[in-house]
Amino acid sequence: MAIDVIHSDDPNMTHPEPGLRRQVMSFSPDMMLVRHRMEKGWVGAKHSHPHEQMVYVVSGHIVFESPDGKFDAKAGDCFLVAGGVEHQASAPEDSEVLDIFTPYREDYAPKV
Repeated sequence: MAIDVIHSDDPNMTHPEPGLRRQVMSFSPDMMLVRHRMEKGWVGAKHSHPHEQMVYVVSGHIVFESPDGKFDAKAGDCFLVAGGVEHQASAPEDSEVLDIFTPYREDYAPKV
């Protein structure tokens, strides 16, 4: 099994919506690691997906909302989002998170 090293490279990040940059770091059919950088003031669209999502806040501060309530997550914090749960995030300051999805998200996978 070959190991591919994916380097963090801001110029290669995609821009799926204003104020948000995304880089798929690595994935297999079972999981995916995605880096997101949010600009201060970014408010993501409310959405849900069937994938479980683990969020680790690398830097900054995000506000997360779901039917269970609203909370702040700052650098070093981590939380889990169950599949199918409608949620929304926003960034009151420039922030970076790492998201792990299981299984991997076909809609985020690079087109080959």
